[in-house]
Amino acid sequence: MSYKEIIIKGAREHNLKNININIPKDKLVVITGLSGSGKSTLAFDTIYAEGQRRYVESLSSYARQFLGIMDKPDVDSIEGLSPAISIEQKTTSNNPRSTVGTVTEIYDYLRLLFARIGTAYCPDHNIEIKSYSPDKISENILNDFKDKEIIILSPIISKKKGTYEKLFQDINKDGFSKIRVNNIIYRTDEPIKLDRYKMHDIDIVIDKINLKNNINIYELIFLALEKSKGFVKIVDNNGFEKIYSSKHSCPICGFSIPDLQPRMFSFNSPFGACKDCSGLGFKMDFDPDLIIPDKNLSIADGAIKVYKNLVDGWRGAHIASISKHYGFDAFTPIKDLTEEQYNILMYGSNEKINYNIKMNNGNTEYKHTGIWEGLLPQITRLYTQTESDYRKRDMEKFMKISPCNTCKGNRLNNIALSVKIANKNIIDITNYSIIECLNFFKHLTLDDSKKEIAVHILKEIISRLDFLEKVGLSYLTLSRTAGTLSGGEAQRIRLATNLGTNLTGVLYVLDEPSIGLHQKDNQKLIDTLINLKNLGNTLIVVEHDEDTIRKADFIIDIGPGAGINGGEIIAKGSVKDIENCKNSLTGKYLKGIEFISIPKNIRIPENFIEIRKASENNLKNINVKIPVGVLTSITGVSGSGKSTLINQILYRYLMNKFYKSRLNVGKCEEIIINNYIDKVISIDQSPIGKTPRSNPATYTKVFDEIRDVFSRTEESKIRGYKSGRFSFNVKGGRCEACQGDGLVKIEMNFLPDVYVTCQECKGKRYNKDTLEIKYKNKNISDVLNMSVLEAYDFFENIPKIKKKLKTLIDVGLSYIKLGQSSTTLSGGEAQRIKITRELSKISTGKTLYILDEPTTGLHFHDVKKLIEVLNKLVDKKNTVVVIEHNLDVIKSSDWVIDLGPDGGAFGGGIIAQGSPREISKIKKSYTGSFLKKYFV
Repeated sequence: MSYKEIIIKGAREHNLKNININIPKDKLVVITGLSGSGKSTLAFDTIYAEGQRRYVESLSSYARQFLGIMDKPDVDSIEGLSPAISIEQKTTSNNPRSTVGTVTEIYDYLRLLFARIGTAYCPDHNIEIKSYSPDKISENILNDFKDKEIIILSPIISKKKGTYEKLFQDINKDGFSKIRVNNIIYRTDEPIKLDRYKMHDIDIVIDKINLKNNINIYELIFLALEKSKGFVKIVDNNGFEKIYSSKHSCPICGFSIPDLQPRMFSFNSPFGACKDCSGLGFKMDFDPDLIIPDKNLSIADGAIKVYKNLVDGWRGAHIASISKHYGFDAFTPIKDLTEEQYNILMYGSNEKINYNIKMNNGNTEYKHTGIWEGLLPQITRLYTQTESDYRKRDMEKFMKISPCNTCKGNRLNNIALSVKIANKNIIDITNYSIIECLNFFKHLTLDDSKKEIAVHILKEIISRLDFLEKVGLSYLTLSRTAGTLSGGEAQRIRLATNLGTNLTGVLYVLDEPSIGLHQKDNQKLIDTLINLKNLGNTLIVVEHDEDTIRKADFIIDIGPGAGINGGEIIAKGSVKDIENCKNSLTGKYLKGIEFISIPKNIRIPENFIEIRKASENNLKNINVKIPVGVLTSITGVSGSGKSTLINQILYRYLMNKFYKSRLNVGKCEEIIINNYIDKVISIDQSPIGKTPRSNPATYTKVFDEIRDVFSRTEESKIRGYKSGRFSFNVKGGRCEACQGDGLVKIEMNFLPDVYVTCQECKGKRYNKDTLEIKYKNKNISDVLNMSVLEAYDFFENIPKIKKKLKTLIDVGLSYIKLGQSSTTLSGGEAQRIKITRELSKISTGKTLYILDEPTTGLHFHDVKKLIEVLNKLVDKKNTVVVIEHNLDVIKSSDWVIDLGPDGGAFGGGIIAQGSPREISKIKKSYTGSFLKKYFV
């Protein structure tokens, strides 16, 4: 039976309310609704999960034992389900060896291309390395020196010291009458005096001939090659020289290269990787400036940061002996040491030192003689010797990541880097942006033989690059580390890769692919989705972007609210059907009944933070003024330099200034803040915790107040329970079987670890005695399972708790559970939880908040709430800087700084600065052109 629809009956997973729906196949289907309404539950936890479960069940029992048992989603039935592929927001890999090139497999094709048609050059002399037969060399000489008089030379010594009397005698005995030494020809039977300590070049003169006479030079060339072990040098009567080689090596220095193979171009293989950095392109080394960061301090004041307890300790006594020996003391500021004294302290000395070390208030004395290895060699030795991960992490604070000196960050060894196509090595090409790469290969000219070899490889490379360009990633470089990609970028890379497979009959489930995409590139993404559909696939896309919703063939609107207030199908069908549904909040925004209004009055900036001559990455030496005390949006197409300017330059500079961090600040001349701010907080989308143990309640500190409430109940007082009893992080009240996690980690040898519900506490985290304590008939585990909205009503009489929960509701997180594991929260949810933590603090003003795309995962209505929250932060005399593509946020800002005009090498300039209305009037601004409709 052939199904034209996916028929879902009785879906009840998470907050879904027993929904029934028929989803058309081979269409672009968008699921939308408020954040937390159940969109992802329907798309991923029901439809995709069931597709995945059925696939696993089709495997053999042997294969299934490694994959484990997959739970069936809480649904009565799903019919017409196709093989499913999930493309989520999760970043690809944090492995530093994983790059855009390796993830998309383009780098694999590049390796093959260079191995098949690459030309090797000597890295020192830039001479093409070729292997020729004597016949071919003779033919080339006749062509290169046609009708000229030439001298045939056999180069036997190149740039070596010595007097070589014995060599000259041997050459004379072999019957050669002339020899060229340092470009001067001598007779071999006359004495030749050479300076023993200077470099010399020595060539045997084989013969002098005129090529006009049509002489067969093969025998002469063969003799020259034999004497020099593979090289022949030709000099014409104008002094022009050319060297030919019968080896695969440089005719000048002898640099040789083996037969080219794809593995030679892999930085993950010992055959291609740089030996010093093992193909990483960088090294972690201990930095003297991190070991002694403040040169104004003395050793006694704690200048040596690697030593925690220096005074009266073994190391302190050791340093005292060293300082005494070299003429300084522990109370001398480091800046006052001589250069020699500082170098000895830091790098050590071979001079013997008499150590006289007194311990235990002088009661114990140790005497010995030895050398001082130096602070830097010492910590390097301790780092390599320790097996403790904790000690290694602690010592890594004093390390700095810097490009490898050997390969200069290129990852490959000099053999791989010496192979070129069109005068570019493989790393030169991977350092191009996608669009530059595409242009390079489309305009690559090859001779007929190489073209025949490369035709299929080039076709694969160009098609993959073309797909990446079509999903709005033209600004990325192939060498970009995969771990630095945003969720949206990683998802679009996977989308492009799947587009290249040309599969049909597949169900693709996507999670907000428009994240991080400028409106200018939105149409490219939509066209890509439509192309994927036109191949004969079904696309189910969880999305809030208006353009994508309007292009959908079928829309499902879930609501009406979030969490327990959601989980129902509010409307379904075309855009018109959604707009005409009175209960659909999405429909009201699409129809224009509900909208985010432009603020009547914007704040006029008076003071500015100045960044001068910023030139990190693709920034073009720009001068930027960021206003203080207002809401500023940093805009521009993807890859235009927004994150570089704010996160790599401004944020890192302020972190170093205010908190003594040791971050590498992006390149700029200076940053002037004039005491307008005294704190900086970056509210990003990284998880609020790395384990299932962390949750919204603990992160926002509301759990401290809740534990206090339980400790003040009558039963707690009788039993003597304090608030610590209700913590799942310490012994006493928690379940010891799972140590308060509620889950038990099962380690899988070849797969990621799996977490299963603890059989002892049934996932409740606490032991039986703790769970007997109740407040308003609910125990502590029941409270952690409440949604924020439920808890807000439950604790309505406790102002401290109510205030913190209100901030969570204000940012659209009323649906999340207090005890929800941080690992299950999306990036957007984690970011908004961080905002609530800031809102609940007592403001001192003068704080700079930096947010990177806070609208990720937000419905129109939630964006409206977010804008109100951001304005609350500004109203408290703070400064808010938002990197954003969402037009509703941009138009509601006080100030906009637009970067561009495009991404990568074509970006990095200031296109416009001013109020949103002023930006909308600037013709060359892409952002301005999209803002124009709001200010007509």
